[in-house]
Amino acid sequence: MITEFIPDLIIPFALACLVIELTPGPNMGYLAIVSATTGRPAGLATVAGVTLGLLIIGITAALGLSAIIANSKFLYETLRWAGIFYLFWLAWESWHTPIAKLDQQQKNTQILDEKNSKYFLRGLVTNLLNPKAGVFYVAVLPGFVSSANHVTGQLITLSLVYVTIATIIHLTIVMLASSASSLLDSAEKRLLVRRTLSLLLAAIAIWFGWSTRL
Repeated sequence: MITEFIPDLIIPFALACLVIELTPGPNMGYLAIVSATTGRPAGLATVAGVTLGLLIIGITAALGLSAIIANSKFLYETLRWAGIFYLFWLAWESWHTPIAKLDQQQKNTQILDEKNSKYFLRGLVTNLLNPKAGVFYVAVLPGFVSSANHVTGQLITLSLVYVTIATIIHLTIVMLASSASSLLDSAEKRLLVRRTLSLLLAAIAIWFGWSTRL
């Protein structure tokens, strides 16, 4: 039965996921920027994209596709550098986006309206271009599989646990950052915060490139 490894392995796995997700990374930095300066709907749309990206990676890992990428230096490096440049592009765009445009976007009330859908896509792409996420599924997750039976089912179950924990943390970041946005009562303050977070995202891109090198 797939439930044979519950809760003996799921609990320590969940704790490992919690520690990993609390470590600052690309998702955390970008969610803070979007939520604090664009608004909660855009932040929630980004979380939806991030969640879908993690689910796709988890399913491909269970099917063995992530192992192919992890064992191919060319594929791994291609994804890694694409992810680095994408994070730098997000930081650059965030730095240069006019505050007037952000104020207009912040009036949106729907999570996935026409304007906020771009944040959904960015959250999705950020994760799909992150080879480190695939390596986690390949290198860490199999260590919590209890036996050779029902391996695919166990991998999918553990993937869902990881995605659930990550999503809860991401939603918390969105709620905290969007609540703090009410304190930014002037365009100058919003611009300062956004550019500060943009520099943080650029720093995260550098850290990401260094930590994911082979």
